[in-house]
Amino acid sequence: MADTRKIVVVLKGYPRLSETFIAQEILGLEKAGLDLALFALRRPTDRKRHPVHDEIKAPVSYLPEYLHEEPGRVLRAFFKALPRAGFWRALPAFLRDLMRDPTRNRVRRFGQALVLADEWPEDAGWLHSHFIHTPASVTRYASVMIGIPWTCSAHAKDIWTSPDWELSGKLASARWTVTCTKDGYSRLQSLAGERSRVHLSYHGLDLDRFGHVANTGSSRDGSDPDNPALILSVGRAVEKKGYDILLRALALLPTALNWRFVHIGGGDKLAELQKLAKELGLDGRIAWKGALAQEDVLAHYRTSDLFVLPCRVAADGDRDGLPNVLVEASSQRLMCVSTDVAGVPELIVDGENGLLVPPEDPQALAAALERAICDPYMREAFGDSAEKRVRGAFDHRSSIRQLTELFKESWCNEQ
Repeated sequence: MADTRKIVVVLKGYPRLSETFIAQEILGLEKAGLDLALFALRRPTDRKRHPVHDEIKAPVSYLPEYLHEEPGRVLRAFFKALPRAGFWRALPAFLRDLMRDPTRNRVRRFGQALVLADEWPEDAGWLHSHFIHTPASVTRYASVMIGIPWTCSAHAKDIWTSPDWELSGKLASARWTVTCTKDGYSRLQSLAGERSRVHLSYHGLDLDRFGHVANTGSSRDGSDPDNPALILSVGRAVEKKGYDILLRALALLPTALNWRFVHIGGGDKLAELQKLAKELGLDGRIAWKGALAQEDVLAHYRTSDLFVLPCRVAADGDRDGLPNVLVEASSQRLMCVSTDVAGVPELIVDGENGLLVPPEDPQALAAALERAICDPYMREAFGDSAEKRVRGAFDHRSSIRQLTELFKESWCNEQ
């Protein structure tokens, strides 16, 4: 057996503007010499693409998002699987899961696995899932059907909104699992049992793509109405990002302080946030840009004075790991204000390279924002420290090397 194999990578949706870290990793693995084929559970919904998506050479296939939409494809896969031993090995695992999770989604995952097994590339020899929830379920069932080992990258929501029984089963089944924060690593490690195969691997950033620049917005201090401080945030309008808390914090800033806020991103709660901003009397000071391509986001990093992302734990347990936008902003010497939630403190050290406040606290967030707006010298010093932190510990080449070594070690052990 050769020490390299074509890897089928199972993704929830592809391409997605909010998941540049996945695209960056795929491109990095390709540049490291690995051969990939992508299978996504959902077709793209974003109207734009990042440049990195156009650089990826791996072919992309789409599994049926809903089984009833492609019945012929699903039935063909089912009848072809029936006489195969792999189907009968996978069926008991699926039925056990279905008893604990009797939902249409569970049936859909098994159906998608059937199609993946039926349309398996002939020269592929490994399975890898991005996210340990839905994509990993499809990957795990397909792995049993085909008799091909699988591995997994776990991130944030997938770790914190999956039940313990499901995580434990997947961790035991996968050859290894990587995750991107100490917070997530601790949870997975606690469920992995004695034979732990969980590894911590920060996503990192392609620093060649983002470049080394001097941020030019650091002289504003909020005193000039004709030259207000520019506050930036990039993120989907969803509960865990805490944008309602941010709007309430902005409303608490002194009326004499001059600032403008730019939000980049889509999301289900965007209209609700815009309504709240109007109720708080902020709508004239906010620009809602919607989803933008990476080069446009980069331009905003380079012209803003500070970056803010008030992460929180959502009601259903969903939370960020270490938001990639904080790493991106820091790489551009842009001081960040955030919350001490999940993996954020692994990048930002309060009072050294940014400011952290408790989640759900608009007063504390307002105080941090006022301090940052009024003190351009602090912003410059913290921005310098943030960039050094990223370049020292969050270069994506380290994570690509680690993943490549894990794959090749696994292949050698399979011989």
